[in-house]
Amino acid sequence: MQIVSHIPGDFLLFPMNEGRSSGDISSAAGNRRICSVNGGFHFYNFFTTWHLLQRYNDKKTQWGDHIMNKILIAEDELAINKMICMNLNITGYETVSFQDGQEVLDYLSQGGVADLAIVDVMMPKVDGFALLEPLKMKGIPVIYLTARGDLESKLKGLAGGAEDYMVKPFEMLELLVRIDMILKRTGKSQEILSLDDITLDMKKRIVKKKEETILLTPMEYDLLCLLGKNRNIAMNRDKLLSEIWGIDFEGETRTVDVHVAALRRKTGLHIVSVPKIGYRLEVDEK
Repeated sequence: MQIVSHIPGDFLLFPMNEGRSSGDISSAAGNRRICSVNGGFHFYNFFTTWHLLQRYNDKKTQWGDHIMNKILIAEDELAINKMICMNLNITGYETVSFQDGQEVLDYLSQGGVADLAIVDVMMPKVDGFALLEPLKMKGIPVIYLTARGDLESKLKGLAGGAEDYMVKPFEMLELLVRIDMILKRTGKSQEILSLDDITLDMKKRIVKKKEETILLTPMEYDLLCLLGKNRNIAMNRDKLLSEIWGIDFEGETRTVDVHVAALRRKTGLHIVSVPKIGYRLEVDEK
C-alpha cells in the first residue's frame, strides 16, 4: 500500500497513539520531539484532529522545477508511517510507503526504485533486516529507524551495510539532516533546488533569481540551503546556529537575524519570523 500525504502551508503531521486511534496535526512552528508514552508515541503541540489529514491523502507535493529525491518508507505503524511521509513531502521529497516487508519486496521485484529507504526492523511477514540485501542490490541506501536499541541489533544492521541506525523516539529534524547527508555521501542528492523564482545549483553553489545571478556570502548561501531544504517548516534559531555556524545557542544573538535580513533583501523570498522559535521559509505550491 503506497501512502503519499501532503498538507499545504503551515502544517506538519504528528499522529498520536496513546491507546486510541486518533491523531493530530501540529503547526510547523511547534516542537517536533517525539516521546514514548504508554508504549505508543506522543507528539507535542497539537491543535486539530486526524480527520483534517484525510482530505489531503494520496496527493504528491510539487515544488516548481525542483526534482525530488524519492524516499522509500517501510514502517508497519500507520501513524508513524504517515508522520514520516508528511514531513518528507513538505520538505520536498517524494515518498513511497509500505507497512510490511513483503510489500517492499514486491515493489522492488516490479522494478520499483528509490534514492534512500527508511526501514523499521520489526515488521510483519518480512522483517527489516531481511530487506537490507534486496535494497542494497538495487543500490538503495538504508537508514534503520526502529524501537530496537540493543547493541546486537545496531551491530547487525550497521555491519550488514546499513548507512545509519536511529532508535525511536527520534527528532524529525535529525532524521531530515541524516537523510540529506546520506544522499550527498552516496551521490544521490539532487543538485538543483527551486524556491519560487529562486534557483540554487547545489554543485556549483550558484543562486539565480530567474536568469540573474545573486551574490551571497558563504554563510548566507548555507543558511538559504538549510531553510530551502526545510521549506514551510519553522526552524529553531539554535538549530540554525548549530547547523550553519557549528556552535551551541547560548542566550540572544543577532547573527541569524542579520543573515536572514540579508537573504530577504537579496532574494525577495518570504522568510517569516516565528515568535520564540526562529524562522520559516514559505514557498507556494505550483
